[in-house]
Amino acid sequence: MRSPSTAPFIERLSSRGSRVAAFVILAVLVAPMLVIVPLSVTSGTLLIYPIPGLSGRWYEEFFTDALWVDATWNSIVIAIPTTALATALGTSAALGLNRLRSRLAPAITVFLITPIIVPIIIYGVAAFYYFSRIGISGTYLGLVVGHTVLAIPFVVVTVNASLKNFDPNLLRAALVLGATPRQAFTRVTFPMIFPGVLSGGLFAFVTSFDELILTLFVSSPEQRTLPRQLWSGVQETINPTITAAAVVLMMVSILVMLLAEWIRRRSSKMQGKP
Repeated sequence: MRSPSTAPFIERLSSRGSRVAAFVILAVLVAPMLVIVPLSVTSGTLLIYPIPGLSGRWYEEFFTDALWVDATWNSIVIAIPTTALATALGTSAALGLNRLRSRLAPAITVFLITPIIVPIIIYGVAAFYYFSRIGISGTYLGLVVGHTVLAIPFVVVTVNASLKNFDPNLLRAALVLGATPRQAFTRVTFPMIFPGVLSGGLFAFVTSFDELILTLFVSSPEQRTLPRQLWSGVQETINPTITAAAVVLMMVSILVMLLAEWIRRRSSKMQGKP
């Protein structure tokens, strides 16, 4: 049994050990990605260390070369409608599940998040055959539909988390005071869950913007996205431009994740939570 004098020391030691372990794991995960940052500003033409000098020529090529510019634009064009559809459908699904009083609710939830459980290559093969049958393979519509299916689970999870903290008595009070169901939703429910909806939308955008495997299966050369252009660059002509593109892609993902975390913290602060 712990003595009262040693208990605080053991708790502090355990807390510090957990932090050190988390830092080590984070470093192991992040370090390989940081390797490409110096390579993106090398003055040479080979991906080698030590770099011969510093230059911004590869970022200039990324932002001026037609292949990279078109690929980035395609990613944005596909990600925007994907985000809108996934956010709308995922939010509706989360609201429906929250109001569903049935033993099937957990099973339905698992079904909705299946796209992030099943290996992406299996989904890619299935999407290729199905989209080919209905005539949308190799089109922007097919990519948007495919990316939306992958993005919906993230919206469902984040909105569901927001609904866990929602007090249904507020909705009942609004209805008792004469609000219509639509007014109660737009003025009471939606403002309360908006941080979760916005976070889910950000995750949906990143999911679409970073997606490669599904894109390889269902896109045509006209829908070459940034991840696919990166893949082609690695396979065909390796030069530091791909590292500049990888850094841009990584920074977009990091900025979106930081924004989502800021929204979460701000929402918790407004609700009086630590």
